[in-house]
Amino acid sequence: MGVKSFVEGGIASIVAGCTTHPLDLIKVRMQLQGENPSAPINPNHSIPNLRPAFAFPSQSPPSTSMPVASARPGPISIAAQIVRSEGVAALFSGVSATVLRQTLYSTTRMGLYDVLKQKWTHPEQGNISLPRKIAAGLIAGGIGAAVGNPADVAMVRMQADGRLPAAQQRNYNSVFDAITRMTKQEGVASLWRGSALTVNRAMIVTASQLATYDQFKEMILEKGLMKDGLGTHVTASCAAGFVAAVASNPVDVIKTRVMNMKVEAGMAPPYNGALDCALKTVKAEGPMALYKGFIPTMSRQGPFTIVLFVTLEQVKKLLKDF
Repeated sequence: MGVKSFVEGGIASIVAGCTTHPLDLIKVRMQLQGENPSAPINPNHSIPNLRPAFAFPSQSPPSTSMPVASARPGPISIAAQIVRSEGVAALFSGVSATVLRQTLYSTTRMGLYDVLKQKWTHPEQGNISLPRKIAAGLIAGGIGAAVGNPADVAMVRMQADGRLPAAQQRNYNSVFDAITRMTKQEGVASLWRGSALTVNRAMIVTASQLATYDQFKEMILEKGLMKDGLGTHVTASCAAGFVAAVASNPVDVIKTRVMNMKVEAGMAPPYNGALDCALKTVKAEGPMALYKGFIPTMSRQGPFTIVLFVTLEQVKKLLKDF
């Protein structure tokens, strides 16, 4: 039964990850807005950009009376820019890393969550409390993230590569090429760069996403609002996706920047860890920078969660006799 849970979760996660990969790529590009890949952050910059991450470029000229930070392009603008400058195929940059990441990370977290949930289910009442669901999600997410971090780093770099100047692009051929070159050029430890952030994010996402889905599904069925079918699965998935996006976005922004930073030999790294990255980001771009990419995060998290759980429910039906 335990192995079956891992197989079911892995299949559903890979399908969901590949389906929503372009949205994830747009999210990563938006989270890196405001970060100059070729220049250090100016500590004397005194006017942070407080505009929301989903703003579209303003067509009106800036006032000459005082400096005003320019608006950031939104997800549609980012997508159009990627297609124009890099081609339609660029929307699937790093998809091989997504497959490997889902195989390692999501298979582990989905399977382990289900195993823990079954273990902690009350033997007589046949249910499990919300705190125990959250605890199962925290444990499963943390372990899954630790296993899948190398693929996560490779995925972020491959997705972000197109925004770098041509001379600085890494041009990885595949996720395995990325991991091999990172190991040779930056050491094995680079594969776990940002791992603390990855683990924290995964714990938050898994606990909020899986526990919320189970809780909403149980509530809908108990109150007789809908039968156990597609409508129930989609409704519970939407709630789970929203909660997970709100809870995880700040950690996700910092994780993306730490993983993507370019460390030159003999030079100090742009960020000395997660806290330093968070402080520099907020100082240079304002508190709302921690919610950069929230619209594509929600746009991706929603469909991802829906595809994930709808696929998972169908896979469970197909494999129920095994």
